[in-house]
Amino acid sequence: MPKHPAPLSWRRLCLALGMLALQTLAPATTWAEESLEAPPAPLTLEGDVMVPVIEALPKPAPQPTEELEPEQAPSGDETEPDEPVMPVPSVIHAPPEPLAPPPLESLTIMLDWYPSLHHAALILAASNGLPQREGLELEIRTPADPGAPLRLLDARLIDLALTHQLQLHLQVDRGKAPLRVATLIDTPLTGVVTRESAEVEGPEGFAGLSLGHATDVGRDILLPALVEPHGIATDEVQLVETGFALATAMTEQTLDGLVTPLRLTLPHQLANRGVANRLLKVEEFGIPHHDGLILVAHRDQFPRLREPINELLDILRETTLWMIEHPDAAWEALIEQEPTLDTSVNQASWNATLLRMSAQPAALDSGRYRRVEDYLHENGLIDTISPLERLAVDPGAQ
Repeated sequence: MPKHPAPLSWRRLCLALGMLALQTLAPATTWAEESLEAPPAPLTLEGDVMVPVIEALPKPAPQPTEELEPEQAPSGDETEPDEPVMPVPSVIHAPPEPLAPPPLESLTIMLDWYPSLHHAALILAASNGLPQREGLELEIRTPADPGAPLRLLDARLIDLALTHQLQLHLQVDRGKAPLRVATLIDTPLTGVVTRESAEVEGPEGFAGLSLGHATDVGRDILLPALVEPHGIATDEVQLVETGFALATAMTEQTLDGLVTPLRLTLPHQLANRGVANRLLKVEEFGIPHHDGLILVAHRDQFPRLREPINELLDILRETTLWMIEHPDAAWEALIEQEPTLDTSVNQASWNATLLRMSAQPAALDSGRYRRVEDYLHENGLIDTISPLERLAVDPGAQ
């Protein structure tokens, strides 16, 4: 039977399928051929190395924390200004600024007399640097007259004053407010110096004499206490007020003697001026032992000044102990600080003065103050007995 040719559409379909088959096999043949080639040569460091340059990424625009007001919003034709460049912090190695020292607590102290050996501990303490180390500034003043220190203290124009224990009892009895806070000399310094020619052996020979005195204690306490037990009235003794000029009054006036708070030096001073003399010690004629030189504060101001006073007393204790242990060096330091003390009389009296200085200035002998108060009251020299707390205190004991 004869064969008929295939229709045209069938032949086209077969042709299309054949071409598709050829396209599918071609990549496989190419891959196979490539895989049979020799492996590439290993990489080496020979040749130039090109480092790609990476451009800096654009800085992101800052995100505003608050919405801009309409009038603050930038317009489309305005360019935003560049953001200010912040400085890079650096470390500077430099010494720190010096710290300012704390302010010093000031204490104004008035002497009882012009500078003398009795004031040595205070003079040296003010100049040896210890007050500044403890935060203190000491201002030491010299009085215009012997009565000035307690007057100024009562008016609260100074912080501290030097005086004598007998003067303290008299002032408190008169309604004043001094309060003992320290003792610089713990033995009596008062006495009566008479001319050798007067031939006075004791207070019983004072009747008819002319005696000079510097303070009201000599007139109101010492003279009555000395002469009245012998039946002598105070008006039988002529009293002359001399102020500070004790030695001058003795040499230039016709005085028979002096009631003096300077018994350690005045006899030597008078002898150097050609005045032969005798010294009568008041404690040998019935007056109780008492502190010769004390530091007093105003009673109402004391609570405010307690801390700086305690610091001052520590300094005075250290200074006094140093003077006692090194008398020669202390003398040189004293006359360097106070040249007016560099006299033969003071040098001869220096060791005797050191023996009387209190090594514990804050310590209070309460029994001594009660005994003196009782003695003065019993002899009619004060009107009332004051309690101890109105007379004296140990600042560090409370």
